[in-house]
Amino acid sequence: EKKGHTIYPDVRKAAAPVNVYLPKGNKWYDFWSNTQYEGGQDIQRLCPIDIMPVFIKAGTILPFGPEVQYSSEKPWDELEIRVYPGADGKFTLYEDEGDNYNYEKGKFSEIQFVWNEADRTLSIAPRKGSYKGMLQHRRFHIVLVGANSGAGDQPMQASKSVEYDGKAVKIQL
Repeated sequence: EKKGHTIYPDVRKAAAPVNVYLPKGNKWYDFWSNTQYEGGQDIQRLCPIDIMPVFIKAGTILPFGPEVQYSSEKPWDELEIRVYPGADGKFTLYEDEGDNYNYEKGKFSEIQFVWNEADRTLSIAPRKGSYKGMLQHRRFHIVLVGANSGAGDQPMQASKSVEYDGKAVKIQL
């Protein structure tokens, strides 16, 4: 009676199940729920019309800036930095003037973030480089995803804020 259909969408939720393969050798996090999965398996993820299945590899350091319509709409002086534990990770935050080719002349900055899984520390390196109008001070909101799992299926998150002025900082999470 299925007439060729193997899965049916849940019309009440405007959602259909989607099969997702998570590659072996890594842990993976569902971006929307922060639920952790072991790699090397297929999982079925219910996907409402407004959610795309996105999975983040353990060890990822993922920055989030403010919601903007264009890059210079407001300052990016507060960033959320999400750390997905389960493996060591590294990320470099690159910034430049955003509206010209001065980066080709070395007018940019880089800030390296390194997650050490064994020590549960995030090291923020000294800023390298500079450019006109660069933010001298900013606040990073560090979020350790899936930390201190709570009751039910929703993992809780540990977070700390740190003031950054271009000098090295180490955060224990």
